[in-house]
Amino acid sequence: MSYTRESAEVLGLQVLGWLASNEELLPVFQGSSGAGEDDIRQGARDPAFLGAVLDFVMMDDAWVVQCCDSLNVKYGSLMLARQALPGGEQVNWT
Repeated sequence: MSYTRESAEVLGLQVLGWLASNEELLPVFQGSSGAGEDDIRQGARDPAFLGAVLDFVMMDDAWVVQCCDSLNVKYGSLMLARQALPGGEQVNWT
């Protein structure tokens, strides 16, 4: 499945909601990104911020599995959605 920018933003919002409800992982995200509660609320409307949320979750396979299982999406969905958001384009060096 490929994602349009709109469908990628929807998944990004779902992932952000999952992250916000995760009492152990949310502080890790906030510490690594410097994002406070207001930044997260505002970031929910920013496709680049949603891409950063996906980047963060994809840093750990266990987080991907937990998130995808919770959202009932395939494990590769986060990567595919990330490609449709700003900064997620794949670079080919050939």
